Amino acid sequence: MKIATFNINGVKARIEALTHWLQESAPDVAVLQEIKSVDEGFPRQAIEDLGYNVETHGQKGFNGVAILSKLPLEDVTRGLPGDDSDEQARWIEATVVGEKALRICGLYLPNGNPAPGPKYDYKLAWMERLHNRAQALMANEEVALMCGDYNIIPQPEDAARPEAWTQDALFRPESRAAFRRIMNLGFTEAFRARQPAAGHYSFWDYQAGAWDRNDGIRIDHFLLTPQCADLLNDCWIESAVRGREKPSDHVPVWVDLAL
Repeated sequence: MKIATFNINGVKARIEALTHWLQESAPDVAVLQEIKSVDEGFPRQAIEDLGYNVETHGQKGFNGVAILSKLPLEDVTRGLPGDDSDEQARWIEATVVGEKALRICGLYLPNGNPAPGPKYDYKLAWMERLHNRAQALMANEEVALMCGDYNIIPQPEDAARPEAWTQDALFRPESRAAFRRIMNLGFTEAFRARQPAAGHYSFWDYQAGAWDRNDGIRIDHFLLTPQCADLLNDCWIESAVRGREKPSDHVPVWVDLAL
């Protein structure tokens, strides 16, 4: 089973690019972030026509996550547990039913800038809730993964110019410590399990020719439970998508699982 996570940066603005990518790259499951659409406004017909089941958790103009799957989706839940007052659409879960059941958690972690400040406090509080959900996934001992735009640069090797990010919410010590705390529950970071070298990125800013200069960062990740990591065949970044017409500032990251 091939699964891709992709921050699309506006599904309506990029529906042609998205459907072209779905036809060409043909993921079994695609987990989207920043759809920037309410559920009823999501262009589901164009995606369903390609053979995908569509589940969304949307928000007008901001955030929003979705799961597109060629296989049936069951037990869909929306919203990260732990704060009933949180209205930001950043979390969706579903079980993909193939030869084995796979629990997929799609996330769009808060950016947190400017830091310090209330947005950064929200980011760290959200990551504490994420840690709690991650603990529950581990306790269930199920084949599960958490994927999406984490807005976390885990290591200096994950930025072309790490010195430029030292005060940014994506790279501040508190952010990386919160990420490590989740990892230390026993998750496998799929890309680093397959590619230890520096120089691999999943995001390039639209400004200052970042793509042309390969001035990128790696902030889109797959975290796998041990039961899921046992099934990992490969993980890679589809960086060429960034060079296409009207691209997102992110590119798809893939895992191939023996499912």
